[in-house]
Amino acid sequence: MVEREFLLLVRTEARNGLSHLSAARSKDGETGWRIDAEPTFLPSPTSHPEEQWGVEDPRLTRLEDQKRWAVAYTAYSQVGPLVSLALTEDFKDFERLGPVLPPENKDAALFPVRFKGRYGMIHRPVPKCEDAGAHMWISFSPDLKHWGDHQLLIPARHGGWWDANKIGIGPPPIETPDGWLILYHGVRRTVSGAIYRLGVALLDLEDPTRVLRRSDQWIFGPETGYERTGDVDDVVFSCGWIAKDDILRIYYGGADTQVALATVGLKDLLDYVKQCPDGTATG
Repeated sequence: MVEREFLLLVRTEARNGLSHLSAARSKDGETGWRIDAEPTFLPSPTSHPEEQWGVEDPRLTRLEDQKRWAVAYTAYSQVGPLVSLALTEDFKDFERLGPVLPPENKDAALFPVRFKGRYGMIHRPVPKCEDAGAHMWISFSPDLKHWGDHQLLIPARHGGWWDANKIGIGPPPIETPDGWLILYHGVRRTVSGAIYRLGVALLDLEDPTRVLRRSDQWIFGPETGYERTGDVDDVVFSCGWIAKDDILRIYYGGADTQVALATVGLKDLLDYVKQCPDGTATG
């Protein structure tokens, strides 16, 4: 019997400034973390020039039809960040699918199921016109390589909202009886810099292009010292979570410097998001 354990694929920045991914494992998800002695997933600029300036922000999704894990990650090319995908069975050997969406695009996460035979992915393109804002989009693919049917999913709000102008998905969506639960970050610009906080939304189970609910308030923000001061101040940024025994463990980056853990009752969070405003309201 294979012993089950928690695995995080974390971004690690080398001293040359370029990032790679390292696997960290724990029996209980909280203590005794064992980090691979060598980088788990290094940039491969010779065969994949889009990774020339590093790889970062992985989101892991189990695809049962593939019997593998999919890694949606940001490849940093000379012309900007873009979305790439890789597949793995053991987090030792990876099959790179290469870039699937052109720059500038990041914050991509796959759904764990198909919709009418197609894979679904949420991502965040950035238009050249800064005034247009950066919003969450959804796209579909028959084979993980060719993506289309691009649709605006959740727009960033305007004005003084906590999630105005720039938002992006956090971990991959979680399937619940009430819908697809998603955690996303919003960026508030202030005279002292940006503040990254987290909110939630709920998507329809059968049609994930339908936003049922969306929090109009942030639910988690930088408060502690390790969240407020670091390489990038005032940031909480999550790429991974897991539900176990009705407890949702949220793994997140604090101030772009370290990895931290927060927990919340899954039922409590669902009860909250179901009371949030209609998801079609943009503010």
